[in-house]
Amino acid sequence: MWAGVQLLLFLIVTGTGLYFAAKVIYARYSYIRLGQPASVPYTIKERLKSFAAEIFGQTKLLKDRKSGWMHVIIFYGFLIVQLGAIDLIYKGIAGKPLPIPGYSVFSLLQETTVVLILLATGYAGYRRYVERIERLKRGWKPSIVIFFIFFLMLSVMLSLALERAMLRHVEFSWDAPLSSLMAIPFHGMSATANHVLFLACWWMHLLILLSFAIYVPQSKHFHIIAAPINIWFKRSEPVGKLKSIDLEDENAESFGVAKIEDFSQKQMLDFYACVECGRCTNVCPASNTGKSLSPMHMISKMRDHLTEKGQRLTSQSPWVPSFVMGYEGVHTFRNGSPHGSFPERDGTDIAPTMHLQQAGWSVSDQSIEDVNLIGDVMSEQEIWECTTCRNCEDQCPVGNEHVDKIIDLRRQLVLMQGSIPSGGQRALQNIERQSNPWGFSQKDRFKWKHDFVDLHVPTVQENPDFEIVYFIGSMGSYDARSNKVTRSFVQLLNKAQVNYAVLGEEEKNSGDTPRRLGNEFLFQELCKENMETFKKYNVKKIVTACPHTYNTLKNEYPEFGLEAEVYHHTELLDALIKEGKLIPKREVRERITYHDSCYLGRYNQVYDQPRDILRAIPGVELVEMERTRENGMCCGAGGGLMWMEETAGKRINVARIEQAMSVNPTTVSSACPYCLTMMSDGAKVKGIEEQVKAKDIAEILAESVL
Repeated sequence: MWAGVQLLLFLIVTGTGLYFAAKVIYARYSYIRLGQPASVPYTIKERLKSFAAEIFGQTKLLKDRKSGWMHVIIFYGFLIVQLGAIDLIYKGIAGKPLPIPGYSVFSLLQETTVVLILLATGYAGYRRYVERIERLKRGWKPSIVIFFIFFLMLSVMLSLALERAMLRHVEFSWDAPLSSLMAIPFHGMSATANHVLFLACWWMHLLILLSFAIYVPQSKHFHIIAAPINIWFKRSEPVGKLKSIDLEDENAESFGVAKIEDFSQKQMLDFYACVECGRCTNVCPASNTGKSLSPMHMISKMRDHLTEKGQRLTSQSPWVPSFVMGYEGVHTFRNGSPHGSFPERDGTDIAPTMHLQQAGWSVSDQSIEDVNLIGDVMSEQEIWECTTCRNCEDQCPVGNEHVDKIIDLRRQLVLMQGSIPSGGQRALQNIERQSNPWGFSQKDRFKWKHDFVDLHVPTVQENPDFEIVYFIGSMGSYDARSNKVTRSFVQLLNKAQVNYAVLGEEEKNSGDTPRRLGNEFLFQELCKENMETFKKYNVKKIVTACPHTYNTLKNEYPEFGLEAEVYHHTELLDALIKEGKLIPKREVRERITYHDSCYLGRYNQVYDQPRDILRAIPGVELVEMERTRENGMCCGAGGGLMWMEETAGKRINVARIEQAMSVNPTTVSSACPYCLTMMSDGAKVKGIEEQVKAKDIAEILAESVL
């Protein structure tokens, strides 16, 4: 009779728990459905490989070794413990263990896993509350899962110990070492008492397990479900490639994202996949220098807003059971400025930004219908502080994308509201009028050549049989400092007898700046004009010294018909050295550290070629900064910020030059005209321009070859 009652209660309680869990998951699924349909190419073979690496290989998590290994233990530990939970539940109903082959091995594995999980969760608590790592949130919400795990593991071990006492297994067993020791105090009790205590612990385990299943989907731990789905459906096209807008769509009422429902369903899935681990904020150049923007808080604020608005639009309550979880109200962001408390010392610090975001996101008296995505959830200040460096995305363990959301918000501001900081507006107006951010005459685009009278630079008209076009870009054409890089690269091309030509006055701005600043219309106009020129001269290969131009031509122009191969100048120079067409001979006695351009490195995985060039130069001592390669910090010029002033915290380029100076270089090298400018300006601000020089890779190579 009691076995029947036990089974009936188990079915009722388990059914209720699973119903509540399913109800929560369905509510959030219905919120995601409010978004725009997302087109995801179904390439199962490629996706399976990436999925396996990131989910089972934990490759992204292991970028941070300490927290990575902690998560690996918890992840695989829970897979083992869940099998143990099935075994324990089966014991409580059937009165015997699961018929698992090699049960003694399984038993030892389970107890070992429990210990490892307890150690891992203890370390998680240590990092959050003793070590107090700044990127980790503190409070009962971020920490409740630690208590769930602790009591879940405790219930497992108590159940196993009481089972041994109930069955009178008094001897120590090496396949159950922990439960053997824990059972010792219970051996003096009767079998009935042990049985009652076993059932109590068994029910405790079941209730904690079901409570965990209900709590997880309505907390940040929903990533347990959402993250694998998000990683499976992550982009298969080039990283950072922006989605185009159909500007000829007569049914479009708005461009960009004005309200949360304007995001795609895939973008909304990002919100619920977020772990709130803070790795994105920890590497963000804006967060590191006392700006308002925090990528983690951007995602979590949008998630909260989607949940609150989704509840209103779908009539699906996000909280189950509501009397336990409660209703917090409608949140808005009261923006401030953290720069007043930003430390004056060298280095970076995310604390002011973290404190600003946590204090600013609070319950307001507004109704959800009156809350604006731009203004009440994301301030315009945050939107314009992003450098689009993608360090946040590179670090994210669940495949979230932050930059595309920022650009969608910028598109709404620029195309629909005409709102943009004055520097960015001036740059866009100049590009529209003269195809360069300064507003210099388009007829002067090839004027730089006249400053180097001894330099042979063939145009496409003079050398119609060219093999490759050198796309100089606006910086290389108009900026006096970048002109010197252009000259060095042309000299190297001539020395290697490369069959190249330039477009001269027919070259237009690539459109990178307008697109990253949100003016999709201007980008597509420039793209169309450049494409017509490429087709006119039958261009099949392009080389450029600007990573922003390189990325735009290589990854975004193909959507508009470009079929040419695109190279960065470091790729071509490295190949010419290895082919013996360029031979570095003269010693360049410099201690050089290389600053990775975001658009060359994280966007296009070009890390080795610039370094190989430097290693090929006699006399060069190459030293690496702490933040380098995939984790290199942005110079602060990307995303159109080259043309806008920083108004909060420390200047990003100053923080970056401080990082470079920590390895005592005599030269800071780069492979980007934006980076070159920012490193030079940073050195001037620090008053060390005489101590350290900023040079492009091509300039350093030219010193040795020529």
